[in-house]
Amino acid sequence: MVKLTLDPLMMPVDAVAGELALAPDRMNADWLRQRFAQPPLWLPENVGQQPRELPGAPSPTAAAVLIPIIMHPEGPTLLFTQRTAHLTDHAGQVSFPGGRTDSTDGSPIVTALREAEEEIGLMRSDVEVIGTLPEYFTGTGYRVTPVAGLIQPPASLRANPDEVAEIFEVPLAFLMDGLNHQLRTFDLPDGYRRTFYAMPYERFFIWGATAAMLRNLFHFLRA
Repeated sequence: MVKLTLDPLMMPVDAVAGELALAPDRMNADWLRQRFAQPPLWLPENVGQQPRELPGAPSPTAAAVLIPIIMHPEGPTLLFTQRTAHLTDHAGQVSFPGGRTDSTDGSPIVTALREAEEEIGLMRSDVEVIGTLPEYFTGTGYRVTPVAGLIQPPASLRANPDEVAEIFEVPLAFLMDGLNHQLRTFDLPDGYRRTFYAMPYERFFIWGATAAMLRNLFHFLRA
């Protein structure tokens, strides 16, 4: 069987979401804590998400990611990793620190913190967990819980070379602006059409499940 390789960077931009940016006064630690403590009524977006139960498919594998919000004095950023090229799933892609749930993990929060410590050396004691977002179902068979955490700089980080090629940050203000959210589409040979979000930033291409979870964070904070 020939494996089909598609380059998302080459897919044309169909549209820009275009919603107004998150107000600056919603990007401070106190407001973020309050929003997760008392969440509003809102609807998650499902663009790019797989159906929760596919006929005949095995149950999705539980996983969790950490959405690390670095509270710099000049403005918060989100921390991402670029995965190494040799990994089985999502090789070379931009992602949040995270991974599949172990049998000894007591909750998605434990999974996210453990994986962040293993991947980037982020100590669990340096993360103030403020809440979670709805589960996201990926095309690779994972049921991912996004866990949001605040981090006060400076944080000591060290990339695990077996999993992480690079650690980088993107301003939260950039990611929470609908003008930076691109919709792209490609057609597969079997007639299936996939639409996904992309948020290019400098030399990094944020797309797929990571961009979709960012869209839900955007809707949650704007609601």
